[in-house]
Amino acid sequence: MQKKINKQWHGYLLGLALPVITFFVIYLSLAGSYRFIDFIKYLNFKGDLSRALSLAVIPNLGLFFVFIWTNRLKAAQGVLGITILLALTIVLFRFL
Repeated sequence: MQKKINKQWHGYLLGLALPVITFFVIYLSLAGSYRFIDFIKYLNFKGDLSRALSLAVIPNLGLFFVFIWTNRLKAAQGVLGITILLALTIVLFRFL
């Protein structure tokens, strides 16, 4: 019998891992020849760091709907929770 991914902590874990992976892909596609910390400093200097972080959170929307459509509501709840937490963090980061 196959275990179903339907725990809230599964959603938290996947909802946090997906934006990290997405941000790393953004880094590799835009500035793969530079060091990662230099890429962060450059985005911060240009004022685009919060925008890049916001783009990295967008794939959570797809993950959320996959969990909804496959009736894994607890995992979807976890993805939604971590996405709200990340969005609030980005908003605070943007205006501070």
